[in-house]
Amino acid sequence: MFKIGEYVVHGRNGVCKIDDITKLEISGADKDKLYYVLVPMKSEQSKVFYPVDNNRVTMRSVISKDQAEDIVNEIKSIEPLWINNERLREAKYKEAISSCDCVEWIRIIKTLHMRNKERVQQGKKITYVDDRYLKEAKENLYEEFSIALDIEKDNVEQYITDHL
Repeated sequence: MFKIGEYVVHGRNGVCKIDDITKLEISGADKDKLYYVLVPMKSEQSKVFYPVDNNRVTMRSVISKDQAEDIVNEIKSIEPLWINNERLREAKYKEAISSCDCVEWIRIIKTLHMRNKERVQQGKKITYVDDRYLKEAKENLYEEFSIALDIEKDNVEQYITDHL
């Protein structure tokens, strides 16, 4: 069980701080069931109520500093995703975002940087879907790395670049 004040990565909500562990006093809720009250870093005015005993959505502890440094050192060897079918590609992006796996987020970022470079060379703009998933992958990765490496989120991209 996670503790109040701990940072976790939760599904598509990204990095969240556990604000409380409580029973919900709302109609329709099981009065005996405990819930994590999660505050997403990307939307600190929001709260997510997640049952303590629920395993349907991935929720894990934020990686350690050593793990973050190891991932940064492996970035060059992480293969991008190449899926030509647009629907399958979007499904894979969604799956990768929901996996709560930093390596999968990096895979999306690398893939979309390469796709965008190709599109610019062809005189095309980034697609809405690509832009949305690129932003979400970066947001999740940078939030987690900022906690793990104890640096400001705005400095994470430069940190990664400096260590490549």
